[in-house]
Amino acid sequence: MKDNAPILITGGAGFIGCHVVKHFVNKFPDYNIINLDALTYAGNLENLSEIENHPNYQFIKGDINDVDFIDELFNTHRFEGVIHLAAESHVDRSITDPLAFVRTNVLGTLNLLNAFKRIWDDDFSNKLFYHISTDEVYGTLGKTGLFTEQTSYKPNSPYSASKASSDHFVRAYGETYNMPFVISNCSNNYGPNQFPEKLIPLFINNIIHKKPLPVYGDGNYTRDWLYVIDHAGAIDLIFHEGKDGETYNIGGLNEWKNIDLVKLLCQQMDDKLGRERGESEKLITFVKDRPGHDLRYAIDASKINKELGWKPSVTFEQGLKLTIDWYLGNREWLDHVTSGDYQNYYQKQYS
Repeated sequence: MKDNAPILITGGAGFIGCHVVKHFVNKFPDYNIINLDALTYAGNLENLSEIENHPNYQFIKGDINDVDFIDELFNTHRFEGVIHLAAESHVDRSITDPLAFVRTNVLGTLNLLNAFKRIWDDDFSNKLFYHISTDEVYGTLGKTGLFTEQTSYKPNSPYSASKASSDHFVRAYGETYNMPFVISNCSNNYGPNQFPEKLIPLFINNIIHKKPLPVYGDGNYTRDWLYVIDHAGAIDLIFHEGKDGETYNIGGLNEWKNIDLVKLLCQQMDDKLGRERGESEKLITFVKDRPGHDLRYAIDASKINKELGWKPSVTFEQGLKLTIDWYLGNREWLDHVTSGDYQNYYQKQYS
């Protein structure tokens, strides 16, 4: 991308998005970074307070489902690059309201693709549409094996089905209209600023307040965990050096059974809070499994390592300590999120 290139990052007030926005704003001062977010329940502008006054950054509140708004936005800024993270992403919510996931993850992505196609017509030189997806599109693994970029799609939840559909549309626009694109599929992210509906921040908050720790089924579901700041670095590499039309799997090389992860989290939290080892583990409560629960995810990240030189910078134990330290050092942020007060930030700063 050339200097002063307008880059759109969607969902930039969310968990992964805010780290991507901060990474690009700080590392590339010659880019013009536009952060578009609808500020739904998981979008939090407090995540971006440290860069909100940077000259190469602008926040715009808006919904990717609003076709007229998106068309006008692209007409005004003529984005040369799009990094698309905006999505409904919580599996449990997708089970209760699948249509919300279709609207945002499928139709919202199509709105962005259509706007990008329209403003550049057939001249896509030095342009890129980068779609951020998930390993859940691949379905589930047995006790062995890894997801590769050639793994067939087999989504098992409304969330993963909606992301699989959007992946297919991005590829279809590349093939049909010669639109330059890349896709990345990542494993479970963790780290600072994650909304406490997901396992790690939820359990950190519950341990602080000595609330039950609800573990699905027998706790033997296995996930590969990726530190969010490492993910932001991988997105940077793919955006700048990835090959047109390629998919890259991003994994943390950190496979953990949920129950083992929770026990490690309990141990580290007891140490940080000055509690006796084992006190937090007593809060573990096994609950009824959710429908369509995938047994195991694990990413083969050898392609991005060999082609782009990326690898995780921390082990899971190291990343978990950094994550716990951040939440304990930002109790006000956690209190705002759990109380809903964070939603007042936009009114205070932008009204």
